[in-house]
Amino acid sequence: MKLNRINPLIKQAYKESKKRTFLVYSILRILVIVCMILQIINGNFENAILCLFSLILLVTPFFIQKGFKITFPNTLEIIILLFIFAAEILGEIQNFYGIFPFWDTMLHTINGFLAAAIGFSLINLLNKNSEKFNLSPFYLCLVAFCFSMTIGVLWEFFEFGVDNILNKDMQKDVVVDKISSVNFDATKTNKSITITDIDHTVLYDKDNNELITIEDGYLDIGIIDTMSDLLVNFVGATIFCTFGYFYLKTNGKNKFISYFVPRKTN
Repeated sequence: MKLNRINPLIKQAYKESKKRTFLVYSILRILVIVCMILQIINGNFENAILCLFSLILLVTPFFIQKGFKITFPNTLEIIILLFIFAAEILGEIQNFYGIFPFWDTMLHTINGFLAAAIGFSLINLLNKNSEKFNLSPFYLCLVAFCFSMTIGVLWEFFEFGVDNILNKDMQKDVVVDKISSVNFDATKTNKSITITDIDHTVLYDKDNNELITIEDGYLDIGIIDTMSDLLVNFVGATIFCTFGYFYLKTNGKNKFISYFVPRKTN
């Protein structure tokens, strides 16, 4: 399919029932294109490629709906679009991850919620449209929860791989003033030794040249960020699955969760 045909197709598809979604998509698309042009002018081609990747992600919900013959509620689709923009453009290019400490936590919580919604919808559609399946509400929500956590773990694998292969820092490092390790045990008896009130850490190379001084403590390499991300993913998934359980128990009368559950296209 030619690229110049994509936007008219999306506009036509959203013309009747999803005017707000198309408006949000159009605004975000313009902002990403402007950002990409500025990155090219500034010679930052890595960020320009990230903008191009964001443009592709923005049209992904449309093709998922078209390919799998499902319909995303307006609320869900708008949140997905805003999530993509907040993560890639604001988070990575505008460095909101560094400026706002809560930004990464917020996005991972939302990701846990949305991934649970997707997993819930996939199993629920299968459960409704198959005579071979008759899953209980608890089991269906458990599968949705596991789906969300699996997505979270796979994303952390991706971050770890990028950091180690491309020498990036997707797993944001954290400065801590306390560390416990059996490596500090001179008796080699697997006893954990705790060092507290670390004021600063100095790094040297093999030739004993000072490389950098880390103020206010010791630099944790990724583990706190990874575990924090998985914890808030757990929170987001739990919140959705709790609402999802009562949604199923009341035969879809829970209006809140219906805003996040895709349905089969008529």
